[in-house]
Amino acid sequence: MDFAHSARATEYLDRVGEFIATEIDPVEPDYHRELAALDDPWVVLPVIEELKAKARAKGLWNLFLPDTEHGAGLKNVEYAPLAELMGRSAIAPEVFNCNAPDTGNMEVLHMFGSQEQKDRWLTPLLAGEIRSAFCMTEPDVASSDATNMAATAIVEDDEVVLNGTKWFSTGIGHPNCKVAIFMGLTDPDAHKYARHSMVLVPLDTPGVSVGRMLPVFGRVDAPSGHGEVTFTDVRLPLEAVIAGPGRGFEIAQGRLGPGRIHHCMRLIGLAEKALELACRRATDRVAFGKPLANLGGNRERIANARIGIDQARLLVLSTAWKLDTHGLRGALSEVSQIKVVVPNMALGVIDMAIQLHGGAGMTDDFPLAAAYAGARALRLADGPDEVHQGVVSRIELKKYLP
Repeated sequence: MDFAHSARATEYLDRVGEFIATEIDPVEPDYHRELAALDDPWVVLPVIEELKAKARAKGLWNLFLPDTEHGAGLKNVEYAPLAELMGRSAIAPEVFNCNAPDTGNMEVLHMFGSQEQKDRWLTPLLAGEIRSAFCMTEPDVASSDATNMAATAIVEDDEVVLNGTKWFSTGIGHPNCKVAIFMGLTDPDAHKYARHSMVLVPLDTPGVSVGRMLPVFGRVDAPSGHGEVTFTDVRLPLEAVIAGPGRGFEIAQGRLGPGRIHHCMRLIGLAEKALELACRRATDRVAFGKPLANLGGNRERIANARIGIDQARLLVLSTAWKLDTHGLRGALSEVSQIKVVVPNMALGVIDMAIQLHGGAGMTDDFPLAAAYAGARALRLADGPDEVHQGVVSRIELKKYLP
């Protein structure tokens, strides 16, 4: 088994790595300080658009799309290490137009959108001119079971009418967010996987109201944020339904695998950044007459962090390879495995790094507190651990059942 990156992936790794080191890393600390100092942080600072223009000019744009017309034509296993590099930075994914939830929404439109939907929404998303949100999770039901969804998307003649409240709608606070994908119940009497529809909703449609932005561990993650959105008798032409009524779950499955690869590899990059900071702190900082690395089992903790990161990376790359070669059905267990393994691994590494930094690790002087909040949130985003463990166990036990 050959674990080497392809020549194409290696070339992009060099180019993306150089861009991050020379263009993003030198300005990112000042970016965060400037944004935090604003009374209204829900803005796009000029440096972001400047970096996006530079990245696009260098051909480092839409790297996640396997389609050669709009993206780099990379397979999942080739894009995965690039996502890891981007995960080391809070702004790099947006700079390369590879940020969630836009990536998943673009994949949905690319695979399932009509030509009219692609012209109106996919084209400006691919150009990085607008942002988008995904509205699925609801406050009043257990959204870990998507069949619980209470929000509705009812077909009335040549319209679809939306009602309900969504929350944790990531990206909804961005000033350039112009469209949301809404998932709602269309036919409660259909098969449970044919009851729901996905609908493209321009945010200026009457009846759409963006309420509070939800803090996650005290952070609102401006300028994108995670918002609560109310849909009250929102009427749209039937052409706004993606792929047709009742196909919401089918579409969700279509964006499932690659999205989890992206999330997990970005999180591995974040864990690598935390380990790097931990090692620098452990060798530079002295307590009780010794470097921190030589106190209290810290060498073993650092070793375990390296082992955990490398194990997780190999599992994600193996999953990406299976997606490329066998499709989602052939990698269903692994796609759920990585969603459990990676956030838990990253939390452990980041927590260790915070401990080595002492009180400073809990402040914004270092990126560790924000990293911890992000990693913890990903144990719930896209399904909690328990849901994915249920998938893995079901597939495993099926081998032994008559």
